[in-house]
Amino acid sequence: MNRMMQKIEHTKDAPLSLGDGPTPAPGAGEVLIRVAAAGVNRPDLVQRAGFYPPPPGASPTLGLEVAGEIAEIGSLVSRWKIGDQVCALLAGGGYAQYALAQEGSVLAIPKGLSVIEAAALPETVFTVWANVFEAGALKGGDTLLVHGGASGIGTTAIQMAKAHGARVFATAGDDAKCRLCEKLGAERGINYRSEDFEALVRDAGGADVILDMVGAPYLAKNINAAKPLGRIVMIAQLHGAQAEINLMQIMLKRLTLTGSTLRPRPIEEKARIAREVEAHVWPWIAAGKVKPVIDSTFPLADAEAAHARLQSSAHAGKIVLVA
Repeated sequence: MNRMMQKIEHTKDAPLSLGDGPTPAPGAGEVLIRVAAAGVNRPDLVQRAGFYPPPPGASPTLGLEVAGEIAEIGSLVSRWKIGDQVCALLAGGGYAQYALAQEGSVLAIPKGLSVIEAAALPETVFTVWANVFEAGALKGGDTLLVHGGASGIGTTAIQMAKAHGARVFATAGDDAKCRLCEKLGAERGINYRSEDFEALVRDAGGADVILDMVGAPYLAKNINAAKPLGRIVMIAQLHGAQAEINLMQIMLKRLTLTGSTLRPRPIEEKARIAREVEAHVWPWIAAGKVKPVIDSTFPLADAEAAHARLQSSAHAGKIVLVA
């Protein structure tokens, strides 16, 4: 195998560019994936800006999820073999022809999905499972409010919650995106530019779980829209991280306000989430209840254009690089 590969290089304030580098060799418990497609995610933009460094020992190359074929296996790997078609959550390194993955964060490509669709799964599905189903403790019959409903995370959360038997409301930035949310299973897509999601959700009985990636401007409104004992889960702060809130409302409603990031979690924790995803979400995919929404694809060499598309927020669903 060629021990050199192409990968995307980035430096702060400079366009992404295609360069050459050594093909990594898998260590103990790792597999080397020949990347066919790689998902593009907002954390990539944050890392590129210098605010989301990879964990110690992880590749500095952008990219948190890939799909492709296992090219090599390291020692102590027991589940996978060369030639297996897989998708994987990475700590970094996905924008390349080859990427390393921990064995426990690798999953077989679900039957019926293309490699491009599979590349759009790991980061979003792991994030939704860990935050909506675990931290948010979503139950069948609960009401979920998803902000950014037309994003990769949002389109995934709507479908997974609906498959779980939840009632879903979702916010989005235009009417077309709202209709997409409804097509995916939301009872109501709410155009946040022209409608008051707080009032609409409160009038509908309130939300048991709220998944928020907007941050500061929505926090007080989320608290008002939540039911007693509601859970508000933060996964990003796209419009600000500092907010002033009325703590008495949290106390009176007995709300839980929490949040998380996925990338810094221990290898063992990511492997545990992978097992949960495989047990619960993969059957939903097989049954046609959950399917990645692909906005657009770009060749690996056009990663800069893919980032521009993501930064514009014009997309609906996932953006994927094709190696």
